[in-house]
Amino acid sequence: MGAGHAHKLYRHGHSPVHALPPHCKLAAVFCFVLVVVSTPREAMWAFGLYAALLGGVAYAARVPAGFLLGRLLIEVPFVAFAVLMPFVAQGERVEVLGMSLSVSGLWGAWNILAKGTLGVAASVLLASTTELRSLLLGLQRLKLPPLLVQIASFMIRYGDVITDEMRRMSIARRSRGFEARGVRHWGVLGKTAGALFIRSYERGERVHLAMVSRGYTGTMPVIDEVTATRAQWSYAAALPVSALAVCLLGWTL
Repeated sequence: MGAGHAHKLYRHGHSPVHALPPHCKLAAVFCFVLVVVSTPREAMWAFGLYAALLGGVAYAARVPAGFLLGRLLIEVPFVAFAVLMPFVAQGERVEVLGMSLSVSGLWGAWNILAKGTLGVAASVLLASTTELRSLLLGLQRLKLPPLLVQIASFMIRYGDVITDEMRRMSIARRSRGFEARGVRHWGVLGKTAGALFIRSYERGERVHLAMVSRGYTGTMPVIDEVTATRAQWSYAAALPVSALAVCLLGWTL
């Protein structure tokens, strides 16, 4: 984790949110999502306040609305699933625009859309203001099992390597006049996938041997010790604490 690694979700900036230690932001987003999930679905106004809180974070982080909305498209499959729920769920029915919809299905669809969208938006804001390397350091600081942190680190580090290998193999196929146009070409694509797997496996073995030869014993050295002050923790806690107050009102009102 010694080298930096940029990702497409990250938006470079110098805002107060960018400056927060990664483990503070990870803890804040995790607690915020827990609070949102714990909110009763009938308290619709509460989800509007949650969205306003995230809007305030986006404003403080100088993340444009277009950038955030574009990244929210990742939840489209969940939206499609939620839209189908009122039609397939059982129980009491209600007429809406001439269509018979399930009441429990409508509540379920709203529950998924509201909580899912808020969770995705919080995650996008976290990724937009924190580099991948910093996220890994934050997970390490939060005492996540070291093996999981190492696996995530290797996945990030060599994901681009494998993607580039796939691109070169695709160029090699096209240079030989190959274009996949139907089921009869699946055999070639299957052999390509097998070759990619073998190359990736062999690359992993070579990397592991190189690490062992340099003294690797199962743990990665901590190069950057990320710390946080009480003020930074307080700043990060503003989001989940405010959300918790809204959640408690949602249960009592």
